[in-house]
Amino acid sequence: MATLTVLQSIAFREAFLELAGQFDRASGHATRAVFDGGLNVSARIASGERVDAIVMSADAIDEMARGGHIAPGGRTDLALSPIACAVRAGAGRPLLETEADFISLLRASRSIAYSTGPSGVHLVDVLARLGLSSELASRLRQVRGEPAGATVARGECDLAFQQMSELLPVPGIDIAGLLPDAVQKTTLFSIGLHAAAPEPVATRALMRFLASPEAAPVIRAKGMQPLAG
Repeated sequence: MATLTVLQSIAFREAFLELAGQFDRASGHATRAVFDGGLNVSARIASGERVDAIVMSADAIDEMARGGHIAPGGRTDLALSPIACAVRAGAGRPLLETEADFISLLRASRSIAYSTGPSGVHLVDVLARLGLSSELASRLRQVRGEPAGATVARGECDLAFQQMSELLPVPGIDIAGLLPDAVQKTTLFSIGLHAAAPEPVATRALMRFLASPEAAPVIRAKGMQPLAG
């Protein structure tokens, strides 16, 4: 039986850990998950780290493919991940249904946490589009090495914006809701077979399972929208 190493960013972690356990029990393989920040994952692969597969945004997987690090035809799409807003537990859920609600919430907040990943990049772009970058610059805090929601749980920030799947496991926060459609961005997450994967056959079996209808309930429960099922 094979031992599979899967390097990945944080967004798909909770779903992956549960699903990998199911896969291992059914297949007899042993799946080793390695988690890191998205920027670090990309840097590790670019520097030549050899793993069986990588789970990242589809854009990041495609960039790795262009660099020769993903096997031809080796990308399998898994789930869509929306961005959510979190507040401290018990603080009360603010209205977050329209773009106007979003702007009012930002302006009323003393401090706003966001991540280094796709959700953080998108938030910065949205603030620029809305003409709020300068007004809110002193309140913004980019969080590294932990979920953005952890700063809200400790009372350091009023709001956190991040992938729903990354906020759900954080204790001490409440999910205010998904971003309104006018300012939302849903990120496609995929798994890529490394071009030099030590165990390509077993890895492709894992990829098929993660993208199957059988995996969909777990992915949905962990805050993402599965593409299957």
